Amino acid sequence: MMERDREESVDLAQISLRPLQLSDVDDLMVWTTDEKVPKFCTWEPYSSKDQGIDFIQNKACEFLWSRAICLHDRAIGFILMTSCSATDQSREKSVELGYVLGSKYWSKGIMTYVVKQVKKVAFREFPHLERLEALVDAENVGSQRVLEKAGFHREGVLRKYLFFKGKSRDMVIFSVLSTDLNHQD
Repeated sequence: MMERDREESVDLAQISLRPLQLSDVDDLMVWTTDEKVPKFCTWEPYSSKDQGIDFIQNKACEFLWSRAICLHDRAIGFILMTSCSATDQSREKSVELGYVLGSKYWSKGIMTYVVKQVKKVAFREFPHLERLEALVDAENVGSQRVLEKAGFHREGVLRKYLFFKGKSRDMVIFSVLSTDLNHQD
């Protein structure tokens, strides 16, 4: 099965980013109900279409910036930026990146491709921004690889930083600075 998955490569030119729409609810439900997808996220797998509708209509708009990750215009994931200054004004020049992708599309280069694009968008759309950061569960090796391949710097481990799903979790913090873009592709 692993060999077959590798053979099913994705043409990254077919990947696009756009606002999440109510018409995406069925596609969104594919990956939000998959137990593998939120394993390292604070949310649990969705159990009803109403949860998907609520996310699209009420929660997705709460982020500073968010987009559906689409393959042939079908939502296969979601990427977002949240303001670090919402609770701490001293962090107004920092934004946190978060993302999720349907497990069927893992290990195909999609997330690295998207994160590289969004990294550039972040500093272009928010010219005051100096830092784009991401927190990754220390056990989520795949996501750590994505960020490293996308040019983020691993800064360190925040021990027992978050508590969710009944467990204290170590988080690895990654960042890219606006000044780093001059030295990357």
